[in-house]
Amino acid sequence: MSVTFGRTDTSVLGRWWWTVDRWTIAALLLLIAVGALLTMAASPAVAERIGAQSFHFVRRQFVFLAPAVILMLGISLLTPKQIRRTAVIGLLISLLLLALVPLLGAEVKGARRWLSLGGLSVQPSEFVKPFFTVVAGWMFASARLEPGFPGRIIATGLFGLTALLLLVQPDVGQTVILASIWAVQFFLAGLPLIWLAVLGMAAPVGAVVAYQFFPHVQSRVDRFLDPSAGDAYQVTTALSAFRNGGLFGRGPGEGKVKLVLPDAHTDFILAVGGEEFGLLLCLLVVALFAFIVLRGLSRLVKEDNLFVVLATAGLLVQFGMQAIINMASTLRLMPAKGMTLPFISYGGSSMLALALGMGMVLALTRTRYGREGLDA
Repeated sequence: MSVTFGRTDTSVLGRWWWTVDRWTIAALLLLIAVGALLTMAASPAVAERIGAQSFHFVRRQFVFLAPAVILMLGISLLTPKQIRRTAVIGLLISLLLLALVPLLGAEVKGARRWLSLGGLSVQPSEFVKPFFTVVAGWMFASARLEPGFPGRIIATGLFGLTALLLLVQPDVGQTVILASIWAVQFFLAGLPLIWLAVLGMAAPVGAVVAYQFFPHVQSRVDRFLDPSAGDAYQVTTALSAFRNGGLFGRGPGEGKVKLVLPDAHTDFILAVGGEEFGLLLCLLVVALFAFIVLRGLSRLVKEDNLFVVLATAGLLVQFGMQAIINMASTLRLMPAKGMTLPFISYGGSSMLALALGMGMVLALTRTRYGREGLDA
């Protein structure tokens, strides 16, 4: 990035340039570039297999790339107070859309998760996560700083409502991420020991309940524990792709897994990258995710604004967990879960929602001074 702003520049863009974490921006842009590369590698074969034009998915994904980058950088210009206001409005809209999904949503693979709005398929669950994270962080912080304010109750109530709407779809994976965000924020805000014990017992109980009441969860767990118990074709094929790719890969366009893997452009896109570009590209992707999360957390070490700490930590937990779940599923380190790899997998809703969330991280971790500090 070239810069023309001097340190004495007091314009909005000038202050932004010298206060935002430019290393994180660079890492995010590199991650988006890798995603664009892998989309071009993986999606043409998938498009041809379903009878669409070769670059059908490529064109659709690239339509969202520029708006996602603009959204991320635009959100990063906001102050913490503006982030809170945006999150409240966004959460209300997202919850309304989530409530409409079971009634108006299209059913795909036994689940209703998408709404058709203006000719575009929107997945409200992707957008509810960053908005919930910021609002819950605000409530927990307010409860800690203002004795008597029922922030914990409000945050827990919002979590319960959002989790219920997600489970109706059903979407257990997104519910797990939401629960992790809520638990981490509650812990950082000063979780009482009794609550820590309750959550410790609730986690395994929730896993057993999900296994008993959601057939798709039971099927995936059974196949993970015993691959011969069901169809483990996608995971087995993905592992074979990594082995075939080796250290340097078979070369761009030379991969075979994308020709036979149904979700090569979404859930298993890392397998395509591993086969064509090798272990080195996979390690680069892992390093980028780790750098972004750790860099964001390091910016919080000297932060004295509890809301900023809780909201940013929650957003980074969401980002990191989503990446871990996708990669662990692809490598058969956990039961398969249909979840996009942030900024890499095909998906417009995922791309825009992640850009929104990471834009909030950039905004909240900016160095604040003067008026911006007072507006926190």
